[in-house]
Amino acid sequence: MTSSLALASWLVLVLSLVMAISTTRVEAARAFFVFGDSLVDNGNNNYLVTTARADSPPFGIDTPSRRPTGRFSNGKNIPDFISDALGSKPTLPYLSPKLQGNRLLVGANFASAGIGILNDTGIQFINIIRMYRQLQYFQEYQRRLADLVGNDKAQRIVGEALVLITVGGNDFVNNYFLVPFSPRSRQFSLPDYVRYLISEYRKHLMRLYELGARKVLVTGTGPLGCVPAELAMRSPNGQCAAELQRAAGLYNPQLVQMINGLNSELGGKVFIAANIQQRTNDFISNPGAYGFTTSKIACCGQGPYNGLGLCTSASNLCPNRDVYAFWDPFHPTEKANGIIADMILKGSPAYMSPMNLTSLLALDTVTTT
Repeated sequence: MTSSLALASWLVLVLSLVMAISTTRVEAARAFFVFGDSLVDNGNNNYLVTTARADSPPFGIDTPSRRPTGRFSNGKNIPDFISDALGSKPTLPYLSPKLQGNRLLVGANFASAGIGILNDTGIQFINIIRMYRQLQYFQEYQRRLADLVGNDKAQRIVGEALVLITVGGNDFVNNYFLVPFSPRSRQFSLPDYVRYLISEYRKHLMRLYELGARKVLVTGTGPLGCVPAELAMRSPNGQCAAELQRAAGLYNPQLVQMINGLNSELGGKVFIAANIQQRTNDFISNPGAYGFTTSKIACCGQGPYNGLGLCTSASNLCPNRDVYAFWDPFHPTEKANGIIADMILKGSPAYMSPMNLTSLLALDTVTTT
């Protein structure tokens, strides 16, 4: 009898622990919102009449369906890896008709390929979701969420959510350096242009804060002059294009400085800066250390370094994407995206300021318990 009671008590304890763990996981899940350009677009541009689309093969060749998803990748992009780390489903594009009901609780992806900090960036793509419009959609999303769960809970979901914003590279490659003597390059010297970009980006970040975002990952640009497209167009000897490298070298430190200033002004660690340039430099300068055989040649493309034009079914296509750092002339492979996402999650202060995502979420858990 005593042993039966002990066994029953033990079973109750085990069941209670299982239920507690399950509840903790559910409560730990948080919404995830994504803003920015093609590096993080999950398919919004599939719903737009624009040339900036990734909706045809061989995009998505390494997804379970082997079909294009709208991501500028052979498989996952950075938001997908972060969703995995959060234990959440991937965020749906905001324009997807599937983003209804309880799927709103997961968050949404507002990013759109081709956009920049400035409204005149990517004008050649015509119909894209510029930053001001992404933020308007975020407001609209919150109204839809409030209709689903009520205003108080909607505000809590947004305040506890993780936000990723990746934008800025196009303001150089698809604006300032797009053509010789571009309008912006005639208006600004490069240092002045960078300062102008930072001041405009600050406005976007403050608007995110005003809309309730309190945990915002902000990525800098990669080494702009080292992508296959720029090597093909600007580098006769395979060296990274100097002026674009100079642009990234000016922009990224000022972005971190601006973010630190915002955090001081707001009295907290609202914004987290991710040094994408340094991490990408790591595998560009030493590709073998990361399992790559090349960091210069794109897997999919044509011309020198497979860096000219678009990735299409008629392009050269490598048989093993895992040994290439770049998928197409501008975008990383799934494997490279995973390396960058791992830096966001676990990176040292050399890469993440003031802390990495794992530390941020741990701090948040301690604060809320």
